[in-house]
Amino acid sequence: MNSIKRSVSVRRDIQANARKVGEPIPAFRHKGLASLTLAAGIGAAVLAVAPGEAHAGNGYTAKVYTDSLNVRSTAGPDTPVVGSLRSGDVVTVTDENLGWLKVENASTSGWVAGYYLKRENGSSASATVNTASSTSAATGSIAASSSVSTGSKALVTANSVIIRSGPGKSHDLLGSANRNDAVTVLDQQSGWSRIQTSYGAYGWISTKYLQGGSSATVKAAVQTQKAVNVSTAAAQAPKADTSSIQSGSLQGKLIVLDPGHGGNDPGTIGTTYGLVEQELNLQTAMYVRDYLVSRGARVEMTRTESGQRPSLASRAQLAPSLGADAFVSIHYNSALSASSNGTLVCFYSESKDLELARAMEAPLKGGTGIRSNGLAFGNFKVIRENSVPAVLLEMGFLSNASDEATISSAEYQKNAAKAIADGLQLYFSN
Repeated sequence: MNSIKRSVSVRRDIQANARKVGEPIPAFRHKGLASLTLAAGIGAAVLAVAPGEAHAGNGYTAKVYTDSLNVRSTAGPDTPVVGSLRSGDVVTVTDENLGWLKVENASTSGWVAGYYLKRENGSSASATVNTASSTSAATGSIAASSSVSTGSKALVTANSVIIRSGPGKSHDLLGSANRNDAVTVLDQQSGWSRIQTSYGAYGWISTKYLQGGSSATVKAAVQTQKAVNVSTAAAQAPKADTSSIQSGSLQGKLIVLDPGHGGNDPGTIGTTYGLVEQELNLQTAMYVRDYLVSRGARVEMTRTESGQRPSLASRAQLAPSLGADAFVSIHYNSALSASSNGTLVCFYSESKDLELARAMEAPLKGGTGIRSNGLAFGNFKVIRENSVPAVLLEMGFLSNASDEATISSAEYQKNAAKAIADGLQLYFSN
């Protein structure tokens, strides 16, 4: 089957499945677009570049790469909708403001989220999205590049900073780092620093959002030791026995499901078939909800629609505010290397989360058709600042052609959802 036919088949499969669970039909991008990954900060808002990269005097043409794109009166996710664009529509971009692009064609004019456009010359039209926190991030404390040197430790000074695959805005997004994240500076080029986070993510960020000094060294040591301690505990913990699943009961248990991303934040984009993560997250969560409810559980979700994008803080606060028994955040992964594949269970606290993580991992092994990468320390806000047992699941790599093809099927979605429900039931068997 050639790539064009395969893409159409995949698209129909996902659309049919979406209609079954009452979701909007997913948006799709085409092969070759920059992949927006989660490797360095799941669900975090990205720091927008300064406005004014495109102006009326030097506008450019771009094409829409999503089924339906709202055109708004001004830049921002909550402003009035004045029109819409469809996949393939060509527009002229005349201005940019914090990741929102001002566009016009014969039928409409206004502002759209830049993620969903691509320049006709093949490059990304915009690589940033405006969120409530990105504006404050832009005004965060900024360190002089001279305070950071290769081989030193540094702290991120803005609320959220883009991590890229290379030293410059033209490189693909790999994720983001958050304020006070401690990093090791591995290299520097032209105002950019190649960094490694305490939880193992690599990439390049603008050096002006890094601050060196003794406090960075101390915090880096603390965060690194935390990651080592938790990873060691995970490696030494006994494996969960899937034969105990049926002895568990979900009757009356309150589970909060968190489909990652949403709204104007699509998450990662598949590099082979263009699957959009935020839609997959929601679709998987809907299936999980159905399995849990059928087993007697009560379920709350942080979002139930594609257009919703709750803040990271509100996601983390929902489960404890409801007195929930567990919190599960659902994502799909991506990496710079196309060979990276498999599922991953991320947890933060050894005392609070490890038992749940172990239980979630067991049914994922062999239960989805994608290999399991086991457990990993995850320094992510939605589980770090969550007072109930919490995990963040990576259900496969959209940057891997084989994983993405498997993920695209309705069968995978159902198998993955059942494995998640089984994991929760296993957790409550103790």
